[in-house]
Amino acid sequence: MRAQLMRRTLLSLVLGLLFLSTPAMGSCLDNYQELLGQLQKQADFMQHTSMLLDPYISIQGLDKDGLKKHCRERPGVFPSKDALQQLSRQEFLQILNTTLGHVLHRLRTLQKDIPKAQDLEKLNIAKLNIRGFKNNIHCMAQLLPGSLEKTEPTPTGPGASPSPTPISDAFQRRLEGCRFLHGYHRFMHSVGQVFREWGQSPSRSRRHSPRRGLRKGKHRTHLSSRNKRLMPRGWLPR
Repeated sequence: MRAQLMRRTLLSLVLGLLFLSTPAMGSCLDNYQELLGQLQKQADFMQHTSMLLDPYISIQGLDKDGLKKHCRERPGVFPSKDALQQLSRQEFLQILNTTLGHVLHRLRTLQKDIPKAQDLEKLNIAKLNIRGFKNNIHCMAQLLPGSLEKTEPTPTGPGASPSPTPISDAFQRRLEGCRFLHGYHRFMHSVGQVFREWGQSPSRSRRHSPRRGLRKGKHRTHLSSRNKRLMPRGWLPR
């Protein structure tokens, strides 16, 4: 009974989140504030470790013998909050879209280490959430002025993403998966914070951080149009 109740609760949460993702059904909201609110709620939902990290730790037996303390994000795999705040809005959406594409690819890799069908439930739900979030990113990119390149909706096929570095030892592979998911949830927390710093209008062009925008004489890094679609070196995945 308890397991059934938990599954029903989880399903209701997922349906609620997918309801926020109307672009996944092939349409886009044209209201900036409403779409921004949806992106914030989705990021808040996806940052919770109960969605991926906690069940993965339990399934892989990393909650025993103090192994959980080794499950910490590797620096440089995901962009930091400070790095995200220095991007323009279009740059931020492009980095976010690309990063989540790599996350989807990595989740498909982690899926191979989860043999039981019932244990795959949350992972499959997480993939649906990410696809809906990516479609909302695509819609937001259309509302922002000065777009040189538009993010595309998530394709239904697996697509092409770089594979993580093969790890022969099964335990180390599980540990790397745990670290990756820890970084993913932290990244989504940072994404939600950046979205909260966006203003009331899509036409605001200054950087996300007010302090950075007000400092005079300080050099600010800009990405050339040729490099806008590229991930900064060292970001995802290895």
